[in-house]
Amino acid sequence: MKKNLLFVVVLTFALVLSACGGSTAPAEEPAAADGPFRVAVIMPSSTTDLAFSQSMFDALLAIQEEMGGEEAMELVYSEGMFKVDDAAAAIRDYASEGYDLVIAHGSQYGSSLQEIAPDFPETSFAWGTTLNTFEDEGITNVFAYEANSQEGGYVNGVIAASLSQSGIIGVVGPIEAGDASLYVKGFVAGAEATNPDVVVNVNWIGSFSDVALADEAANTHIGAGADVLTGTAQMVVGAIGVAEENGALWFGTQSSQTSLAPDIVVANQVYDWTVALDDMVSLIQSGTYGGKAYTITLANGGIIMDYNSKYDLPADVKALADEAVKGIIDGSIVIPVE
Repeated sequence: MKKNLLFVVVLTFALVLSACGGSTAPAEEPAAADGPFRVAVIMPSSTTDLAFSQSMFDALLAIQEEMGGEEAMELVYSEGMFKVDDAAAAIRDYASEGYDLVIAHGSQYGSSLQEIAPDFPETSFAWGTTLNTFEDEGITNVFAYEANSQEGGYVNGVIAASLSQSGIIGVVGPIEAGDASLYVKGFVAGAEATNPDVVVNVNWIGSFSDVALADEAANTHIGAGADVLTGTAQMVVGAIGVAEENGALWFGTQSSQTSLAPDIVVANQVYDWTVALDDMVSLIQSGTYGGKAYTITLANGGIIMDYNSKYDLPADVKALADEAVKGIIDGSIVIPVE
């Protein structure tokens, strides 16, 4: 009888402990992350523009693959956002939909981010090309990125001046700002350092997207005797066509433009934004939503010199290009950009 009574007491005590949370059952494992990492990008031109927008889109596709594909990273985009108001609406919509990272890929979108980012403190935003994260204004969820495009520009200029027979080179520029301005300054510096007598004519057409104006500017350069052309931004497809028609050499930047005219494209400076994006994603996943600026360079692998394998670049000229790359990386070549 006493044994039965003792058993009842022990059982009752155990039940009370269990009800009060005194169980020694193993703790539940932490919940898995909710769905994929979500990225939205707003671009001023097409994902296949062979220039600024494609450079970012290609990098995002590489990050997506690196993370494990679409199941690990969702990627959506709005292209052709020439109108800043349309871009601002897209930026706000993506933030409202809970995307982890919203990239406004264009310096013209900065004022929109200043207004929108504070409304979504747990959404990360990024924009370029610039180093301004708006931290001075108390905004903590914006990343910034830029390219030292003068570096690849300098290397292109070295090769261009070495190959030009007429000693006259034409540059088709969009708007004199950002990485476009840096590229042109670097290109001119590289050409003049290689051949002090070279003439580099620069034409700023006042637009990033007007193909017809780029075409017109390229024809003007050809008429002035240029046998080598270069340019930057998505409108250069028109200028490349003019170069091809006239047998002039072309030097590209931002993305590889070789496929557009493989017979006359000599080399390209290619942006690899994964250098910045990898770190951004890592910071966001650890709870840091902005406040850091990135610069891609030849030294950190964010800028890559891409040589057209179908163009027979003389060995001595390639050696000059390699020396220029080495000098830029080790600091023995300082490119004036002011």
